[in-house]
Amino acid sequence: MTVHDPILAAARRARAAIPDDSAMLRAAADLAREFSVANPRIYWSDLLASALIGWSALAGAILIDNVALAVACGVVAMLALYRAASFIHELTHIRKDALPGFRLTWNLIVGVPLMIPSFMYEGIHTQHHARTRYGTADDPEYLPLALMKPWSLPLFIVVASLAPVGLILRFGLLTPLSLLIPALRRKVVAELSALSINPAYRRRAPEGDFARMWAWQEAGACIVALALVASVFAFGWKPLLVYMAVHSAMTVINQLRTLVAHLWENEGEAMTVTAQYLDSVNVPPPGALPALWAPVGLRYHALHHLLPSVPYHSLGQAHARLMTTLDMDSPYHKGNYKGMMPLVGKIARSTMTAR
Repeated sequence: MTVHDPILAAARRARAAIPDDSAMLRAAADLAREFSVANPRIYWSDLLASALIGWSALAGAILIDNVALAVACGVVAMLALYRAASFIHELTHIRKDALPGFRLTWNLIVGVPLMIPSFMYEGIHTQHHARTRYGTADDPEYLPLALMKPWSLPLFIVVASLAPVGLILRFGLLTPLSLLIPALRRKVVAELSALSINPAYRRRAPEGDFARMWAWQEAGACIVALALVASVFAFGWKPLLVYMAVHSAMTVINQLRTLVAHLWENEGEAMTVTAQYLDSVNVPPPGALPALWAPVGLRYHALHHLLPSVPYHSLGQAHARLMTTLDMDSPYHKGNYKGMMPLVGKIARSTMTAR
């Protein structure tokens, strides 16, 4: 972590308290009303196509003997399944009655097979958007990465690469054990049941309908984890290793995207909405690569913090509207960046100078 410096701490508090820009917030509110309706045709076709391509390519990577073709299939599988998995973010924001059956279908064809069922994110991500939680110690999705030691960034990525191993242990081992040991169950629920990056975050036990949804999703992920282990005895190591390699690569890409989703310069202070926006990142066109590493609207992450209710397929239109209607001195123009590498470099340089 950082060493406390009164001058730097005062500067960070000042950044957190940047006055809200009324013109930007008013324009965002108008767009939220205009673009708030999710288009079922886009959601369903995008999800189903991504899942079909992803799982078919994964099967090809396992079954094809030609190394070059198998690797190509693996890359396609990783990108397609990553896109399909990214819909977990949309599940936390769309109204439950907006897309009937979408949450269930996503869990059946993506979430449970990848051992990232939606209960791991629902009820977590919305806390990241809470006005008084963002960037504080109570935010499950925030760490002051730019103010930490330089080794924290590679560690952040290395940990992500081990995700499939951790998920197999979480669901294949700890789920059944925790059902027999109440103390372990409490620990699993509080500390090992959220897709969060804040190690201090503790989750409350689920209740009501959410508890029932959690139960079947966790049971499904447990069956998948055990089936993956059992597949070694039935089919040898190749299917499991290919699955884990694709899963690991997908998670690393997502972790890199997470690394550049914010500037990570806040150290626990409550922030104004405008300050939250300026601590977040858009990577808009004309760059094409962000469509691959930040799919399903995630390239407009800063805008999403202004318009959390707007579906992913409308964020591009909303961004273009704000770029043309807001003055050039608007804070909105300061939240746009060209690509991943400049952002990684910016954060890495910040870690070098953090005290």
